[in-house]
Amino acid sequence: MKDIQVVIITGMSGAGKTVATRIFEDLGYFCIDNLPPTLMPKFIDLIEDSDSDKLNKVALVMDLRGREFFDSLFSSLDAFSKAEKIRPKILFLDAKDQTLVRRYKETRRSHPLSQMGRPIEGIRLERKKLEEVKGLAQYYIDTTDMSPRQLRDRIISEFGSESETFRVNLLSFGFKYGLPIDADLVFDVRFLPNPYYVQHMRARTGLDQDVSEYVLKWTETHQFLGKLMDLLSFMLPQYKREGKGQLVIAIGCTGGKHRSVALAEWICKKLSENYPTNVSHRDIEKGK
Repeated sequence: MKDIQVVIITGMSGAGKTVATRIFEDLGYFCIDNLPPTLMPKFIDLIEDSDSDKLNKVALVMDLRGREFFDSLFSSLDAFSKAEKIRPKILFLDAKDQTLVRRYKETRRSHPLSQMGRPIEGIRLERKKLEEVKGLAQYYIDTTDMSPRQLRDRIISEFGSESETFRVNLLSFGFKYGLPIDADLVFDVRFLPNPYYVQHMRARTGLDQDVSEYVLKWTETHQFLGKLMDLLSFMLPQYKREGKGQLVIAIGCTGGKHRSVALAEWICKKLSENYPTNVSHRDIEKGK
């Protein structure tokens, strides 16, 4: 039976659970927000019976937004003890009362336990109710003086690695069909010799070996790739350091079938040595 990593994200309302959930999603966790504790046993059965790799890492956000479910939280946690290979870890997020009050004022939201009263009243009641859960938590993070970036770094240090939160997507495309709207970086390779004008290659694509070899054999191609990889070797660590989750690099030629496809495949192979990398070809089937 597969090992399943389960993290229960809980803690004080306003302490950063929403930000934490996004970080766990970047780490590849399947995240469920505000799961009623009464449904946890059924969810455990689901992930144990599933063959999907998406359910190997699961993060459950559980808090007092569903007050009627809170009393069943501990009995639901006991359900994990009956699962063979699931041992949940509890992450408790906290912050000082005055920080929580300030955050509620900034967002103009009501505290879930004091919708008709002062935020501090709900905060104090919630802290009392969560005291036992806090004692069970294996991980405790006080976000009082933390920025979202600092919280991200802390969670990554505890539950994942920096490489898991940064992916590179290579995309080939044809300028005649328009620029890709989701591209972060666009490189135009229409200056390179075009296999389209070689009769036996016209109907083929950059995925075919003879076309790829044709595109890659030119001095201009080697010079371009050398300069591009030098640029990317500088830029990608900077994007990663700033907390970017993914980078879309678009390589464009005229029709998106020959030059851009061959080069996107080559660049993907090189970058995959250091980053999780994917390649796709937007326009390779067009114009047939």
